Amino acid sequence: MKLQHKHILGIGDLSKEEICLILDTANNMKIVLESKNKRTPYLQGKSIITLFYENSTRTRLSFELAAKYMGASSANISASGSSVAKGESLIDTAKTINMMGADVIIIRHPMAGASHLIAKNVGASVINAGDGMNEHPTQALLDFMTIREEKGTFDDLRITLTGDIMHSRVAKSNILGLVKLGARVTVAGPLTLIPKDIEKMGVRVSYSIRDSVRDADVVMGLRIQTERQKNGLYPSIREYAKFFSVDDKVLKLAKPDVLLLHPGPVNRGVELSSSVIDGPSSFITKQVTNGVAVRMALLFLLTRRETNETAD
Repeated sequence: MKLQHKHILGIGDLSKEEICLILDTANNMKIVLESKNKRTPYLQGKSIITLFYENSTRTRLSFELAAKYMGASSANISASGSSVAKGESLIDTAKTINMMGADVIIIRHPMAGASHLIAKNVGASVINAGDGMNEHPTQALLDFMTIREEKGTFDDLRITLTGDIMHSRVAKSNILGLVKLGARVTVAGPLTLIPKDIEKMGVRVSYSIRDSVRDADVVMGLRIQTERQKNGLYPSIREYAKFFSVDDKVLKLAKPDVLLLHPGPVNRGVELSSSVIDGPSSFITKQVTNGVAVRMALLFLLTRRETNETAD
């Protein structure tokens, strides 16, 4: 099987079979990551460009390492250090990169739909590394990989997403994929941080952290995104933490073998207590490793769409 799409713009575009193909390929890439020699020739002769209009550590670095481990030529462009700072438009920047022979363009942008706009104007494959409050498909894919490694299946898994659901592109991508894969998803947080009519996406809504976590197989904390919020959505960070932080007492309500996840960076003591972040249920550091494997898989699959080559 091959990817049916030239671009990775959102989880909503991918079929269940395509998601599983990406995860299977990522498993093979993880073998490379865990070996003593991380260099492969999979992307020899390919050009990978990261175009980031927002700050990033984990996502950007993992894409850079993924490209490097597979032998690609790569370059990084930030808004502050390019012609963007001089007023160049997004489309003009993308067309310039495309004319330089880029095979894959990876973009993070504060505007929802930015990656879709670029995809319509370039010949390269485009990967959405986060667009506004819309989607963050590669983060969701690494979350799926982590869950599948530990649980083996998604069928009827009880998965709770807690935190700033309203402003989280990670939440949207995870919901779209997890529901498609057969999980039972609950979202939890203050009323003001839960999107209206989100139940139409196939999730259950809870305004009680204890109720939402009870008997959960997976609990994912989501960062409080103060940079995207209007004032007054909750009284204070301290008040939020008092009622919605996942600590040891809350996590004990979940199943004994619960997985604790977070896309990072974590606000310690706000979404999650330090004790659970560093505790035995936490797989947050494993998510980081899986992030590199997933991004290696995507770069491989997108540059092999016209061939029958597999990552054995």
